[in-house]
Amino acid sequence: MIYNVYHKTAFEYQSNVTFSHNLARLKPKVTAYQKLLDFSMEVSPAAFESHDYLDMFGNANTHMLIREPHQSFFVIGKSKVEISPDVIDEHVRNVKANGMTYKEAIKRLSKFDIADLYAKQYLFESDLIPYGSAQIKEYALESFTDNRDVFEAAHEFMQRIFSDFKFLSGFSDITTPVEEIFAAKKGVCQDFAQFAISALRTIGLPAKYMSGYIETIPLNGQKKLFGTDASHAWFAVYVPNAGWIEFDPTNNLIPREQHILLGSGRDYNDISPLKGVVFSSGNSNLSVMVDVRREEVGSKEPTLPTQSQSQIQ
Repeated sequence: MIYNVYHKTAFEYQSNVTFSHNLARLKPKVTAYQKLLDFSMEVSPAAFESHDYLDMFGNANTHMLIREPHQSFFVIGKSKVEISPDVIDEHVRNVKANGMTYKEAIKRLSKFDIADLYAKQYLFESDLIPYGSAQIKEYALESFTDNRDVFEAAHEFMQRIFSDFKFLSGFSDITTPVEEIFAAKKGVCQDFAQFAISALRTIGLPAKYMSGYIETIPLNGQKKLFGTDASHAWFAVYVPNAGWIEFDPTNNLIPREQHILLGSGRDYNDISPLKGVVFSSGNSNLSVMVDVRREEVGSKEPTLPTQSQSQIQ
């Protein structure tokens, strides 16, 4: 499965910006199942200087200094990625076969094992995802009983979020507290991912925020319009002896060839596509356009609900 991804982030400023520092994360991550075939980035005004580097989470970052005075600014990332669903399927089978129970996982993670060292940084609170309340812990433990297989419990946990929470655009933004999302039982993909991560960390399991794209499938007979896709978010949980396994509670499925990974981290702040500091005054307007196009189909059609639910604000 090969996808072409177009991601444009643009700002319009009320007053002139004399210079700015910007950090762009628009280059998709290379993984065992995802290959980056091509990537380019267009910036206007052009950067006076730029620097590319990988951060501590393995995400590609580009730092840009803009010194040309401007009242509008945009960054466009164009990517071509190849997804190998067979690699994903094999990994899912291995995690399923692992058979580690929740009680065994907690015991293992309470001790030092070098194989778990990297994953343990995802056990702790982060800027946007604190530990959950007693009610959130209780909600998670309905699935994660002591002698239940971690994969099986996590799969059910994803299904319960899908069933119990309503997808509602406009109710929240990235800073809406997890407790508020849990109380209202509504939000968008970023909210469901951050709630799940908070709950999993609260019960002692490493969990990380996955950010990227998901193709929007138009209704039968309708033509897909350019720019109608959106960024997407889901979560991954760590299973000792097996590794990370991903879940998409917004669409109630295990990501396969339909999910394109941009990057991952402790929460959205670690993988926001564009952020920066500007020297100016007044307000600014932000606009985002995303388009995901399938170039080749090497396997059956992806099993997605029509008009897949997604939205990161």
